[in-house]
Amino acid sequence: MATIGLLHPGEMGASVGASGRNNGHRVLWASEGRGADTHRRAAAAGLEDAGTLAALVAASDVVLSVCPPHAALDVAGSVAAREFRGIYVDGNAVSPATSRSIARIVQAGGAAYVDGGIIGPPPDKSGTTRLYLSGRDAERVRPLFAAGPLEAVVLTGDLMAASAIKMAYAAWTKGSQALVMAVRALAAAEGVDEALLAEWARSQPDLPKRSENAAKGTARKAWRWVGEMDEIAATFQGAGLPDGFHRAAGDVYRRMASYKDAPAAPSMEDVAKTLLHGEGS
Repeated sequence: MATIGLLHPGEMGASVGASGRNNGHRVLWASEGRGADTHRRAAAAGLEDAGTLAALVAASDVVLSVCPPHAALDVAGSVAAREFRGIYVDGNAVSPATSRSIARIVQAGGAAYVDGGIIGPPPDKSGTTRLYLSGRDAERVRPLFAAGPLEAVVLTGDLMAASAIKMAYAAWTKGSQALVMAVRALAAAEGVDEALLAEWARSQPDLPKRSENAAKGTARKAWRWVGEMDEIAATFQGAGLPDGFHRAAGDVYRRMASYKDAPAAPSMEDVAKTLLHGEGS
């Protein structure tokens, strides 16, 4: 049995932690400074409260960071400052360049580094979600999740391969959702939304439903995806490719940030108004 320190149990992180427990491991989290929703998720996942970050770091063989991408560097720095010498796994949606920076931080503190990238929804059932891993110590992490439901997949090659596949995958899934919502907003602004939907029904029959699903599925978590779009843009730029697609997608999600605490998912019509005029919930 290994002890995994999980930072931090949000919707994704709590399910990842539950998968670790399903494999027979002890999974810790640190409640210091965390809100009631995090407490609830951690309790539901059966995670053990270490109280403080210092206590979590001292007790853990592996520290797994699952947080919004804008916080990934700070989380790594806080662990390194406590001289963690186990395996640090960054499972965040960050660019290979950001992952390299995280690696330098935790390695300077004495830890081994494994790059990670999660593709799929919170892993509540088998076959839905992969944790991609890369780096010299990736094979030491993979067995921690061997029994599922989270599937750990080791990639060979560059240390940052896991971040690279996450960026490439999300560039399409989340980038295309931002695009289709922006297209609907444009059509609404020009007074041709009904005509566009009628044309799509004839020539692109999946797009009307996809646009509605994009609005309902992304609105309340759009605030989390702004940083991810910035990381994807940086990945494109680092590869010598145009980065404007995903900088614009980040702006789409930034305009939707007001939906963060909305009691219900908005319609595509509401999202179009928000994108055009800031008329959100």
